Amino acid sequence: MTYLTQSINPFYAARSKRVQPIRDDDPPKPVYARLPLAPRNASPVPHLTSLYHFHRAGDYGDRKWPGNCGGNLVKDLLNYFRPGFVFDPMTGSGTATDVCRELGIPCLSFDIHDGFDACDPKEFPASQMFDLIWAHPPYWRQKLYADDARDLSRSPTLEHFIRRYGQFIRNCARSLNSGGKLAILMGDYSDREAGFVPLVYWTKRLAFEAGLKQHCTDIIRFSHGASCSKKVYRSSFIPGLHDTCMVFERPRLSGQGGQP
Repeated sequence: MTYLTQSINPFYAARSKRVQPIRDDDPPKPVYARLPLAPRNASPVPHLTSLYHFHRAGDYGDRKWPGNCGGNLVKDLLNYFRPGFVFDPMTGSGTATDVCRELGIPCLSFDIHDGFDACDPKEFPASQMFDLIWAHPPYWRQKLYADDARDLSRSPTLEHFIRRYGQFIRNCARSLNSGGKLAILMGDYSDREAGFVPLVYWTKRLAFEAGLKQHCTDIIRFSHGASCSKKVYRSSFIPGLHDTCMVFERPRLSGQGGQP
């Protein structure tokens, strides 16, 4: 597997020319918020709520990988849903694979760096069905991942991205067992040409069009360790400090405890 250095797309870097280095005499100071108390329930992971705070990434995957997501959220989701078979079609540095290995859960994983196009229905494993699919797709062209025209981060327009992203979600929906879960971590961002891009909205719309339903509340994951938090900008904007994990479900077949 070839590891690529992170590339910042010029369409996202509209503010890069106005970035000023942080002065040594003016270090950023963290702000601590008091989270609401969560109601007690029978959850096997009681700290897994709609607000997800975990400032340590954990020993999963490779933190040098562009857009790497710490494995703690993946671990908590797997401990909550307890799937028998997991698929990660955009594995990147292998974070979800590392978590599954630790938990002893069978996991199949592929990546665009290995030549696997998750947006191609012919490349999805037709003979396999999964209890949970974990996906952390590119946030369009916010960061460039693979030097491959099929990579979602290389989509030339938002319309092109949405069309291929929709096909990816349909591929996932067809590969889920009845009652299986699709967990997608996605974030919105401001694009130089397209303006604010509400990718969380598009994810939900495409998932519903693929016949999935939302299983639970959105999980707002605080973006600890983001590179932009260490910069100072001259321009005025409202910073985004989170991304969103959405969990969708393939409806259960009639007679299996749910509606068709």
